[in-house]
Amino acid sequence: MAHLGRRIFLSSIAALMSIPAGASEIRHRTEYRVALGILPIARAAFVTQIDDDQRYQVSGNISSAGLADLVTKIAAKTNVTGVLRNDRLQAQRYYLYYKSGKRVRTYEVRYRNGDIVSTTVKPERRQPRNWVDVKPGDMRSVLDPISGLIFPADTKLCSQRLPIYDGEMRMDLVLSPKGSQDFRTDGFSGKATVCGVRFVPRSGYRKGRKDIDYLSRSGNMEIWFAKADAANVYAPVYVRIPTQYGMVTITAVKYRAN
Repeated sequence: MAHLGRRIFLSSIAALMSIPAGASEIRHRTEYRVALGILPIARAAFVTQIDDDQRYQVSGNISSAGLADLVTKIAAKTNVTGVLRNDRLQAQRYYLYYKSGKRVRTYEVRYRNGDIVSTTVKPERRQPRNWVDVKPGDMRSVLDPISGLIFPADTKLCSQRLPIYDGEMRMDLVLSPKGSQDFRTDGFSGKATVCGVRFVPRSGYRKGRKDIDYLSRSGNMEIWFAKADAANVYAPVYVRIPTQYGMVTITAVKYRAN
């Protein structure tokens, strides 16, 4: 799978797992299955904790599985800390450790009131020709790729443009309504709201890359949101990401507090 696709589905997994349960001293564990077509390619487990001071932390582990494990071993660890403010999760620090084979890279982003104040990538990525630089304006009023997909219950889910920054790429995810679907998993059974997703690259990427062009032209990306009643929020339970190698799906196999 191309680098862009890996980054997007890793961020999506993390977002799926950051679902608070709606009480003080919350602890919420979620497990996910990632597949390419019918083939399993990754598994994940995340824990979300929220304390009495309305501070939250999301931590998790992602690893390749099945066919993907035979080709290249992939592992990722992520951690996000922030505060609950105006019924939204507002990140203060986002961290991602990513290993593919022998290659390791870490991303750390610091936020203040929704704006990016610093980004650290190790080792630094060499900027190739046709690189689209991230401009100062792209760093204001930005969402992290984990907390950015959790919404209060009164939100118009599929009528939004989400400004996401993952430590390298600045992208917009433009949501549009596509109805509802039945969804059932451990801890949830009911209707999920289906949003179509248009991927719009803004900066932090090489112009002309085939994987980016493919995803930005595709009209088949979807996110399904289900309501976590205890928290009175909506969060994703299913993501569908088209790639040049086939459809990647991320499915919640557990959606409840411990």
